[in-house]
Amino acid sequence: MSNDILIDVDNGIMVITINRPSARNAINSAVGKGINNALKELDEDNTLRTAVITGAGGGFCSGMDLKAFASGDIFDPEDFAWMTNKPPSKPTIAAIEGFAVAGGLEIAISCDLIVASEAAKIGIPEVKRGLVAAGGALTKLPIQAPARIAMEMALIGENLSTERMLQLGIINRCVPPGTALETALGMARQISRNSPLGVMASKKILLESPHWSKDEIDSRQKTITDRVFASKDAIEGATAYAQKRQPVWAGE
Repeated sequence: MSNDILIDVDNGIMVITINRPSARNAINSAVGKGINNALKELDEDNTLRTAVITGAGGGFCSGMDLKAFASGDIFDPEDFAWMTNKPPSKPTIAAIEGFAVAGGLEIAISCDLIVASEAAKIGIPEVKRGLVAAGGALTKLPIQAPARIAMEMALIGENLSTERMLQLGIINRCVPPGTALETALGMARQISRNSPLGVMASKKILLESPHWSKDEIDSRQKTITDRVFASKDAIEGATAYAQKRQPVWAGE
Protein backbone atom coordinates (compact mmCIF):
# COMPACT_ATOMS: atom_id res chain seq x y z
CA MET A 1 0.00 0.00 0.00
CA SER A 2 1.21 3.52 -0.81
CA ASN A 3 2.57 5.68 2.00
CA ASP A 4 -0.21 8.12 1.07
CA ILE A 5 -2.42 5.94 3.28
CA LEU A 6 -1.37 4.62 6.68
CA ILE A 7 -3.18 1.73 8.38
CA ASP A 8 -3.05 0.92 12.08
CA VAL A 9 -5.07 -1.80 13.80
CA ASP A 10 -5.56 -2.17 17.54
CA ASN A 11 -8.13 -4.30 19.37
CA GLY A 12 -10.35 -4.69 16.33
CA ILE A 13 -10.31 -1.01 15.40
CA MET A 14 -8.71 0.04 12.12
CA VAL A 15 -7.40 3.60 11.79
CA ILE A 16 -7.03 4.80 8.20
CA THR A 17 -4.90 7.94 7.93
CA ILE A 18 -4.68 10.04 4.77
CA ASN A 19 -0.97 10.82 4.84
CA ARG A 20 -0.32 13.69 2.41
CA PRO A 21 0.02 16.68 4.76
CA SER A 22 2.25 18.58 2.31
CA ALA A 23 -0.66 18.45 -0.16
CA ARG A 24 -3.31 19.16 2.49
CA ASN A 25 -4.18 15.46 2.36
CA ALA A 26 -5.67 15.92 -1.11
CA ILE A 27 -7.11 12.86 -2.84
CA ASN A 28 -5.06 11.28 -5.61
CA SER A 29 -5.57 7.83 -7.09
CA ALA A 30 -3.33 6.26 -4.42
CA VAL A 31 -5.51 7.70 -1.64
CA GLY A 32 -8.69 6.46 -3.28
CA LYS A 33 -7.26 3.01 -3.86
CA GLY A 34 -5.76 2.86 -0.37
CA ILE A 35 -9.02 3.70 1.43
CA ASN A 36 -10.94 1.31 -0.80
CA ASN A 37 -8.52 -1.56 -0.09
CA ALA A 38 -8.56 -0.84 3.63
CA LEU A 39 -12.36 -0.94 3.77
CA LYS A 40 -12.38 -4.22 1.84
CA GLU A 41 -10.07 -5.61 4.50
CA LEU A 42 -12.39 -4.23 7.19
CA ASP A 43 -15.27 -6.25 5.78
CA GLU A 44 -13.29 -9.42 5.08
CA ASP A 45 -11.40 -9.67 8.40
CA ASN A 46 -13.66 -11.06 11.13
CA THR A 47 -11.36 -9.70 13.83
CA LEU A 48 -12.05 -6.12 12.75
CA ARG A 49 -15.11 -4.33 14.15
CA THR A 50 -14.96 -0.73 12.91
CA ALA A 51 -12.75 1.84 11.16
CA VAL A 52 -11.82 5.44 11.84
CA ILE A 53 -10.75 7.64 8.92
CA THR A 54 -8.57 10.64 9.74
CA GLY A 55 -5.85 12.84 8.24
CA ALA A 56 -2.21 13.49 9.07
CA GLY A 57 -0.63 16.83 9.94
CA GLY A 58 -3.61 18.53 11.57
CA GLY A 59 -6.03 18.37 8.63
CA PHE A 60 -8.56 15.85 7.35
CA CYS A 61 -8.76 16.22 3.56
CA SER A 62 -8.93 19.14 1.10
CA GLY A 63 -10.62 17.17 -1.67
CA MET A 64 -9.36 16.14 -5.09
CA ASP A 65 -5.71 16.82 -5.87
CA LEU A 66 -6.22 19.14 -8.84
CA LYS A 67 -2.52 19.19 -9.71
CA ALA A 68 -2.39 15.39 -9.84
CA PHE A 69 -5.61 15.28 -11.83
CA ALA A 70 -4.31 17.83 -14.35
CA SER A 71 -1.13 15.77 -14.79
CA GLY A 72 -3.09 12.63 -15.72
CA ASP A 73 -3.57 10.96 -12.34
CA ILE A 74 -7.03 9.61 -13.21
CA PHE A 75 -9.24 8.02 -10.54
CA ASP A 76 -10.79 4.60 -10.96
CA PRO A 77 -14.50 5.06 -10.06
CA GLU A 78 -14.48 1.65 -8.39
CA ASP A 79 -12.02 2.97 -5.81
CA PHE A 80 -14.67 5.42 -4.65
CA ALA A 81 -17.68 3.10 -4.91
CA TRP A 82 -17.72 2.74 -1.10
CA MET A 83 -18.66 6.44 -0.96
CA THR A 84 -21.73 5.93 -3.14
CA ASN A 85 -23.27 2.50 -3.55
CA LYS A 86 -20.99 -0.02 -1.81
CA PRO A 87 -20.49 1.04 1.80
CA PRO A 88 -18.72 -1.44 4.09
CA SER A 89 -21.00 -3.54 6.27
CA LYS A 90 -19.12 -2.46 9.40
CA PRO A 91 -19.28 1.05 10.91
CA THR A 92 -16.93 3.85 9.86
CA ILE A 93 -16.19 7.07 11.75
CA ALA A 94 -14.62 10.25 10.36
CA ALA A 95 -12.32 12.17 12.73
CA ILE A 96 -11.89 15.72 11.40
CA GLU A 97 -9.23 18.20 12.43
CA GLY A 98 -8.38 21.40 10.56
CA PHE A 99 -10.44 21.07 7.39
CA ALA A 100 -12.72 18.74 5.45
CA VAL A 101 -13.67 20.48 2.25
CA ALA A 102 -14.88 19.38 -1.19
CA GLY A 103 -14.07 15.67 -1.52
CA GLY A 104 -12.89 15.72 2.09
CA LEU A 105 -16.41 16.49 3.25
CA GLU A 106 -17.72 13.83 0.87
CA ILE A 107 -15.46 11.24 2.50
CA ALA A 108 -16.71 12.35 5.92
CA ILE A 109 -20.43 12.21 5.11
CA SER A 110 -19.90 8.78 3.56
CA CYS A 111 -18.91 7.55 7.02
CA ASP A 112 -21.56 6.48 9.51
CA LEU A 113 -20.47 8.85 12.28
CA ILE A 114 -18.54 12.13 12.24
CA VAL A 115 -16.44 13.75 14.96
CA ALA A 116 -15.09 17.22 14.16
CA SER A 117 -12.92 19.78 15.89
CA GLU A 118 -14.78 22.95 16.79
CA ALA A 119 -12.12 24.84 14.82
CA ALA A 120 -12.45 22.76 11.64
CA LYS A 121 -13.41 24.31 8.29
CA ILE A 122 -16.05 22.18 6.55
CA GLY A 123 -17.77 22.83 3.23
CA ILE A 124 -18.13 22.14 -0.49
CA PRO A 125 -16.55 25.09 -2.38
CA GLU A 126 -16.53 23.39 -5.80
CA VAL A 127 -18.73 26.05 -7.44
CA LYS A 128 -16.02 28.60 -6.63
CA ARG A 129 -13.56 26.53 -8.68
CA GLY A 130 -15.80 25.97 -11.70
CA LEU A 131 -16.58 22.43 -10.52
CA VAL A 132 -19.43 20.43 -9.00
CA ALA A 133 -19.38 18.39 -5.79
CA ALA A 134 -19.88 15.12 -7.67
CA GLY A 135 -18.51 12.72 -5.03
CA GLY A 136 -21.76 12.32 -3.12
CA ALA A 137 -22.32 15.66 -1.37
CA LEU A 138 -25.23 16.72 -3.59
CA THR A 139 -27.06 13.43 -3.05
CA LYS A 140 -26.22 12.83 0.62
CA LEU A 141 -26.42 16.29 2.17
CA PRO A 142 -30.15 16.72 1.36
CA ILE A 143 -30.70 13.51 3.36
CA GLN A 144 -28.31 14.27 6.21
CA ALA A 145 -29.12 17.99 6.51
CA PRO A 146 -32.16 20.21 5.94
CA ALA A 147 -32.62 20.62 2.19
CA ARG A 148 -32.17 24.41 2.23
CA ILE A 149 -28.93 24.11 4.20
CA ALA A 150 -27.63 21.62 1.64
CA MET A 151 -28.66 24.05 -1.12
CA GLU A 152 -26.86 26.92 0.65
CA MET A 153 -23.67 24.89 1.07
CA ALA A 154 -23.70 23.79 -2.58
CA LEU A 155 -24.64 27.09 -4.23
CA ILE A 156 -22.73 29.59 -2.08
CA GLY A 157 -19.74 27.36 -1.33
CA GLU A 158 -18.96 28.80 2.10
CA ASN A 159 -17.98 26.69 5.09
CA LEU A 160 -20.35 25.92 7.94
CA SER A 161 -19.10 26.01 11.52
CA THR A 162 -18.92 22.66 13.25
CA GLU A 163 -21.15 24.03 16.00
CA ARG A 164 -23.83 24.76 13.39
CA MET A 165 -23.34 21.34 11.80
CA LEU A 166 -23.78 19.73 15.20
CA GLN A 167 -27.04 21.64 15.71
CA LEU A 168 -28.26 20.43 12.31
CA GLY A 169 -27.31 16.83 13.05
CA ILE A 170 -24.76 16.58 10.23
CA ILE A 171 -22.01 15.64 12.68
CA ASN A 172 -22.18 13.64 15.92
CA ARG A 173 -19.61 15.39 18.09
CA CYS A 174 -18.04 18.87 18.10
CA VAL A 175 -14.87 18.63 20.21
CA PRO A 176 -11.90 20.79 21.23
CA PRO A 177 -9.07 21.01 18.66
CA GLY A 178 -6.69 18.08 18.81
CA THR A 179 -9.22 15.65 20.31
CA ALA A 180 -11.23 14.46 17.27
CA LEU A 181 -9.30 11.21 16.80
CA GLU A 182 -9.33 10.43 20.52
CA THR A 183 -13.10 10.97 20.64
CA ALA A 184 -13.68 8.91 17.49
CA LEU A 185 -11.61 6.06 18.92
CA GLY A 186 -13.70 6.19 22.09
CA MET A 187 -16.86 5.81 20.01
CA ALA A 188 -15.23 2.98 18.04
CA ARG A 189 -14.41 1.16 21.28
CA GLN A 190 -18.04 1.50 22.39
CA ILE A 191 -19.22 0.01 19.10
CA SER A 192 -16.65 -2.79 19.35
CA ARG A 193 -18.04 -3.89 22.71
CA ASN A 194 -21.41 -4.59 21.07
CA SER A 195 -22.56 -7.65 19.13
CA PRO A 196 -20.90 -7.55 15.68
CA LEU A 197 -23.93 -9.22 14.08
CA GLY A 198 -26.30 -6.79 15.76
CA VAL A 199 -24.20 -3.79 14.73
CA MET A 200 -23.96 -4.85 11.09
CA ALA A 201 -27.66 -5.73 10.89
CA SER A 202 -28.62 -2.40 12.45
CA LYS A 203 -26.46 -0.48 9.98
CA LYS A 204 -27.85 -2.44 7.04
CA ILE A 205 -31.45 -1.72 8.00
CA LEU A 206 -30.77 1.96 8.65
CA LEU A 207 -29.13 2.39 5.24
CA GLU A 208 -31.50 0.28 3.17
CA SER A 209 -34.94 0.81 4.73
CA PRO A 210 -35.51 4.32 3.27
CA HIS A 211 -35.61 2.62 -0.12
CA TRP A 212 -38.14 -0.05 0.90
CA SER A 213 -41.81 0.28 0.07
CA LYS A 214 -44.28 0.40 2.94
CA ASP A 215 -45.55 -3.08 2.11
CA GLU A 216 -42.12 -4.73 2.25
CA ILE A 217 -40.66 -3.11 5.37
CA ASP A 218 -41.63 -5.89 7.78
CA SER A 219 -40.52 -8.78 5.56
CA ARG A 220 -37.24 -7.22 4.51
CA GLN A 221 -36.33 -6.26 8.05
CA LYS A 222 -37.23 -9.76 9.26
CA THR A 223 -34.93 -11.31 6.66
CA ILE A 224 -32.03 -9.35 8.13
CA THR A 225 -32.89 -9.72 11.82
CA ASP A 226 -33.81 -13.43 11.81
CA ARG A 227 -30.14 -14.37 11.53
CA VAL A 228 -29.30 -12.19 14.53
CA PHE A 229 -32.06 -13.59 16.78
CA ALA A 230 -31.08 -17.15 15.84
CA SER A 231 -27.37 -16.61 16.46
CA LYS A 232 -25.10 -17.87 19.22
CA ASP A 233 -24.38 -14.25 20.07
CA ALA A 234 -28.05 -13.61 20.89
CA ILE A 235 -27.89 -16.39 23.48
CA GLU A 236 -24.53 -15.13 24.73
CA GLY A 237 -25.85 -11.59 25.10
CA ALA A 238 -28.83 -12.70 27.17
CA THR A 239 -26.71 -15.09 29.24
CA ALA A 240 -24.05 -12.45 29.94
CA TYR A 241 -26.76 -10.00 31.01
CA ALA A 242 -28.24 -12.54 33.42
CA GLN A 243 -24.79 -13.37 34.80
CA LYS A 244 -23.85 -9.69 35.08
CA ARG A 245 -20.70 -10.05 32.97
CA GLN A 246 -19.39 -8.75 29.68
CA PRO A 247 -20.43 -10.89 26.69
CA VAL A 248 -17.84 -12.75 24.62
CA TRP A 249 -19.02 -12.47 21.05
CA ALA A 250 -18.44 -15.25 18.55
CA GLY A 251 -19.70 -13.32 15.54
CA GLU A 252 -22.14 -16.13 14.71
